[in-house]
Amino acid sequence: MSMLTGEQILKVKAMGFLLNRGTNKFSGRVVGYGTVFTAENFKALSLLADTFGDGKLIPTSRQSIEVTGIPYEKIEAAVTFAEGNGLYFGGTGNKVRPITACKGTTCIFGNFDTQSLAQKIHDTYYLGWKTIQLPHKFKIAVGGCPNSCIKPSLNDFGIEGQRVATGEQKLFKIYVGGTWGKSTRMGTPLSRLVTEEETLSILEKTMLWFKKNAYSKERFGLALDRVGFENFEKNIFSNVLLESKDEILAMEINKK
Repeated sequence: MSMLTGEQILKVKAMGFLLNRGTNKFSGRVVGYGTVFTAENFKALSLLADTFGDGKLIPTSRQSIEVTGIPYEKIEAAVTFAEGNGLYFGGTGNKVRPITACKGTTCIFGNFDTQSLAQKIHDTYYLGWKTIQLPHKFKIAVGGCPNSCIKPSLNDFGIEGQRVATGEQKLFKIYVGGTWGKSTRMGTPLSRLVTEEETLSILEKTMLWFKKNAYSKERFGLALDRVGFENFEKNIFSNVLLESKDEILAMEINKK
C-alpha cells in the first residue's frame, strides 16, 4: 500500500472525504437536501457504494450518508457519478455544516414545517456560503417543538418552534453557542422569541458576528463567552452587521 501525502488527504477532506484508519480508503460524506433523501437518491447511493466503495452506507449524526471504503484513486469518478445522479459530497471544514432537522414536518408534535425551513437554510447558507471560511465549523439544527429531539441547544445555532397564543403567526426560540463533545456548552437562548423571517436574518447576522469576532479554531460559544452575550444581542437585533456584510465576508480570520 503506497502512502498518501498529507496534501492529498487534506485536499479530498475539503471535498467531503475522510480517511479510513489504517488504509488508503475514504468515507465520502453525501449531503441530503435539507435533511431529506428520496427513494431515487437511495437507489443511486446503493449503486455508488457498490461501484466505488465497500457496499456500506452509514448515516451520520448530521443526517448525511457516508459511503465507506472508497479508494483514493476512485474519488474523482465517485464525485462525477454522484453529481450525475443529483447527489454531492461535502459537509467538512471550517464553514456551515449540513443542516439537521427533526421530523416536525410530519410529527404530531411539530409546530411548523421543519424540513422546509431546513431546505431554505440549506440553499441560502450551506450552498450559498460554501466558499465562505469561518473561524470554525458552524452547526445549525431545526427543531419542531420543545421536546428537542434534534438538540437545538447543542448546536451553534438552534431553532425551536414554539406553540404560543399569537393566532396564526409562528414564533421560534433561538439558542446560540451550543456545543457537544470534549467541550460542552448549552446554547444560550435569545432574550425573546422571533418570527420565521427574523430567524433567517438573525442566523445570517450571527454568522457574520462569528466571523468578525472569533479567533481561528475558536468555536462560536467560546467567542460568545469571551466577547459577551450583551454585545452579541445588541449586534444581531440591529442591522449594523448587515451594513458591513461584504467587508466582514472578505475579512481574514482573526489570529490569537
